[in-house]
Amino acid sequence: MNLLVFMLSSKHVIDLPKKVVVGSGVINDIPSIVKELRLGSKALLVSGPNVKVVIGEGVANLLSSNDVDVEVVVVRESTSDVVEDLLGKFSGKGFDFVVGVGGGKVIDVSKYVAARLGIPFISVPTAASHDGIASPFSSIRGLGSVVSIKTRTPVAIVADVDVISKAPKRLLLAGAGDLVGKFTAVLDWVLAHRLKGEYYGSYSASLALLSAKHVINYSELIRGSTLEGVRIVVEGLISSSVAMCIAGSTRPASGSEHLFSHALDVVANYPALHGEQVALGTIMMAYLHGRNWRRLRRTISMLGLPTTAKELGIPDVKVVEALTIAHKIRPERYTILGESGLTWEAAERLARITEVIS
Repeated sequence: MNLLVFMLSSKHVIDLPKKVVVGSGVINDIPSIVKELRLGSKALLVSGPNVKVVIGEGVANLLSSNDVDVEVVVVRESTSDVVEDLLGKFSGKGFDFVVGVGGGKVIDVSKYVAARLGIPFISVPTAASHDGIASPFSSIRGLGSVVSIKTRTPVAIVADVDVISKAPKRLLLAGAGDLVGKFTAVLDWVLAHRLKGEYYGSYSASLALLSAKHVINYSELIRGSTLEGVRIVVEGLISSSVAMCIAGSTRPASGSEHLFSHALDVVANYPALHGEQVALGTIMMAYLHGRNWRRLRRTISMLGLPTTAKELGIPDVKVVEALTIAHKIRPERYTILGESGLTWEAAERLARITEVIS
């Protein structure tokens, strides 16, 4: 079957951000973006405890000085309890839009709350740790699933590289790790298309792959946390998010490597950053796909990301255990792991061959 052939008989809705602003000092553009997009005059601003003091209050003051009534709320976790508490407090309060100022947890909560309230959402990331900063999906713990759920595409993304460059370097590297995972995600998507007849979007797949290739090509700049390196990761994460918007699912950005990461969350209780776990999974899934896993491993190592269970801070046995249950995380999503998954012996052999465990 030709991979360029689209399933034209099925409905395909593409919901894209209306405004994406990336650069130095662009956080000051938020009031003008609100006016340009006619979002309204009453905003709920969601931020983290540390970010609120450093960045969130500044954004709130910017909006207030431009005739926007702002209510600021601080969140510490992206859990079902947190989002339900927010919805209980702010439903019916007449907010016109939500602004999420913070890292991945804040952005996830903001997207979810905006979707439930039925109002637009502006994403203002203060770290570049994963592609949730611009995607229409949220990861909320306690909703009965460890995978992302469909919420709302941000109406605007304002990514200030000066702000993001001040975040811990580990977060930036995790973002790069999340992008590397697109290599195997797209391979899994192609496999599902060929074997299961699943819809495959060549454009969105190419867009996701371009983000991954940029990490490979500019790994030295990223490792050095230069402003240019920060911008490369940020633009890559936004590009990956747009690929998901175009595809209408997380398919171009999430495959077997993500299933492995989610399985690690289950068996080892969220042991490391999402992008770190994804990068580790990508090494092993590249081997299963028959691709150059050694080159990927070298790049991941050169970036400063973990390439072994020990470096990730977990026992070897947890990697093997996660590999054996990864196929169960999203049974409807076909990947190189197949429908039956890996036996314990096969999982252990895979992890040893790729030097993830010793």
